[in-house]
Amino acid sequence: MDVTERGELIVVGFAVRTTNADEMDPSRAKLPVLWQRAGAPGAFAHVPGRVDENLYAVLTDYESDHHGAYTQIVGTGVRTVPRLPEGMVAVRVPAVPSMRVEVRGPMPQALVDMWQQVWKHTESGGTPSRAFTTDLEVHHPDGVDLYLAI
Repeated sequence: MDVTERGELIVVGFAVRTTNADEMDPSRAKLPVLWQRAGAPGAFAHVPGRVDENLYAVLTDYESDHHGAYTQIVGTGVRTVPRLPEGMVAVRVPAVPSMRVEVRGPMPQALVDMWQQVWKHTESGGTPSRAFTTDLEVHHPDGVDLYLAI
């Protein structure tokens, strides 16, 4: 894990409120449907001012820590907030010091495995400690770069 200053970003996309416990139960999981919707061909083609073709997952509004509720927004990075398409939200991801973790390998399992390692790091009191403010996943052709706010 590298410590870096993550730059500010605006993400426009679809949002759900969930918990990690709910995501472990297929009958309550919301993220698979969110990702299916966001990953559909052309899901963000009509959003103006996109900065690239990456998919961004913003984890924010943490109730407490990785055991509490949080909001996940999956979408596209934009230069400015456009008139929002119906059903979409915009979120500003602030520039903050972050732990950067590269996730490579077969997705989504490699990402699931990395999140489990992050939770173990958190529970063991690993340093630097997480801030539980706004975390970011950057999904690109080579894998995922995970930025955990510290």
